[in-house]
Amino acid sequence: MATEKKQSVLNGAMVLMVGVLLVKLIGVLFKIPLTDIIGSVGRGYFSSAYEVYTPIFAISMAGLPVAVSRMVAENVALNKFREARQVFKVSQRIFIIVGLAGTGVLLLAAYPYTHLVPGVSSKSLPAVLCVAPSIFFCCYMSAYRGYYEGLRNMTPTAISQVVEALGKLLIGLALAKVIFSTGMSQYEANSVVFGTKVASQTEAQSIISPLAAAGAVLGVTCGSILSNVFLIVYYKIKGDGFTRVQLANSPRSADGSVLAKNMIKLAIPLVISALILNITNLIDTITIQARLAAAIDGDFETVFKMHEVAMTRAVNSSRLDISNHTDVVKYLWGAYGAALDFRNLVPQITVQLGVSALPALAAAWAVKDNKSITSTIETVIRIGMLIALPAGIGMASLAEPILTVIYGTGEFSDAISVVVPIMTAYGLATCIMAVSTPIVNMLQAIGRPDIPVKSVIVGAICKLVCNFILVGIPEVNVYGAVAGTILFYVVIVSINLISLIRVAKVRINWVSVFFKPLFCASLCGLTAFTTNALLNKLFPSDPSDGLLSMGTIAMVAAVGLAVVVYVISLLVFKGLAKDDVMSLPKGEKIAKTLEKYKLLG
Repeated sequence: MATEKKQSVLNGAMVLMVGVLLVKLIGVLFKIPLTDIIGSVGRGYFSSAYEVYTPIFAISMAGLPVAVSRMVAENVALNKFREARQVFKVSQRIFIIVGLAGTGVLLLAAYPYTHLVPGVSSKSLPAVLCVAPSIFFCCYMSAYRGYYEGLRNMTPTAISQVVEALGKLLIGLALAKVIFSTGMSQYEANSVVFGTKVASQTEAQSIISPLAAAGAVLGVTCGSILSNVFLIVYYKIKGDGFTRVQLANSPRSADGSVLAKNMIKLAIPLVISALILNITNLIDTITIQARLAAAIDGDFETVFKMHEVAMTRAVNSSRLDISNHTDVVKYLWGAYGAALDFRNLVPQITVQLGVSALPALAAAWAVKDNKSITSTIETVIRIGMLIALPAGIGMASLAEPILTVIYGTGEFSDAISVVVPIMTAYGLATCIMAVSTPIVNMLQAIGRPDIPVKSVIVGAICKLVCNFILVGIPEVNVYGAVAGTILFYVVIVSINLISLIRVAKVRINWVSVFFKPLFCASLCGLTAFTTNALLNKLFPSDPSDGLLSMGTIAMVAAVGLAVVVYVISLLVFKGLAKDDVMSLPKGEKIAKTLEKYKLLG
């Protein structure tokens, strides 16, 4: 029966987390060689396309997958299986319309965005056009993902994400490599690149980079198509698990138009929230680059001295022309974009807690199961802290060695000194960012999506003001964007968490949820930093040795020892709950053993 196939909050989250970890691994395999192929300036074009794609895509998607998941979960909890299936059918029709509209909007916005927006190069146009169709395909597949998530079956979502990432990796990298290699071959042969006569390698790369970036972005669209195909085939084979008896005994479904209205009604606050957030992010992108330009034009010498090592190396390798301030802006923006890959790593894993918790909490809320409501909320926040605190503190402790191992021998190596402070700051703030979306998901599950709207408005205002002031200061420049982002998350998480506790009427055990993980994570970070520093002092590393250098060995050893210290400290200080362990493979057996020695909280 369908109810027997439901995954618990932690089991569902683990399935999604494994999928996301694979996606992130594939993402590393995509972005590291991509950056080496197209360089920091090309990465800037890639980022510019994503910056306009992301808000339009997010607004197109906002609310509807959550509404589908919540409506399906509530209907299943109330044994309304016919209506749950009807919700899926209605959502498919809505997603087709929304997907087409989103793609159309991006196609129409592409030219004015790339030609009229300050700080955005017109050379980003091919990349924007190539990513536009993916909005439609991503919208359509989200109907399937939302339906299965509402049924508390996270497996289809996880597998489809991996399929999507593999398509992006294989196709995107291949296209970028072919375009870049072809362009450079033409330059070396007769100094003509795709029909344009050029006088230098720098000029040749300025033509090739935006086209190679467009090829990489086209891989994103192809990946979304492949993911769609997988979900359609999966549904044809597996269905939704409802039995004939369940369908026969369930009440008649409401009319499709009624369900559509309810779905849209649930989605509207989420759309407003996403609209505010993503318009803010778009303005953020524009203002950061515009304020960077103002800082550079106002006092280039100060900015150059601040990043002298990085920029000098970039100039010497013909990757940067410092006489062109637009290229300098793109260089710093590209370095900032590389740091965002690490900033988003942990939150994109912990966001799965919210995805898994939403249908479970919605079902508990529908039947007024107060015990399950309290348990779900506390579990999500605790597991988020258990993951985010050690990962974030570890990231901050090992920022430079991690970046050196990943980028030390590539063309992006010159920008490491720019990225290290950004990555360190974001690492320390990871725990706040990691629980942001799960808390929003839980507010949505209990019928209060209006609260995140209010918190986003306040946070966005604080962020934009902070960015405008700080980024324009030459002595701060790109690092001002980091301060603005951290402030944004502190504001929205504070408002949302206080509201969640008040509305759901739960009491959180903060010692178990936050302070124990924080203490253990601090030991973890200290271990990682000390071990890496000691090994590097005893066995000096040469970055030119690549991935097999002593630096890599020292970093891996530091991470390994830090993990051991973290696990031991969690057991010693009873930082794990029985439910946390039960969600692991063979968790019941492990939990019994740990209980025997009184190692569980």
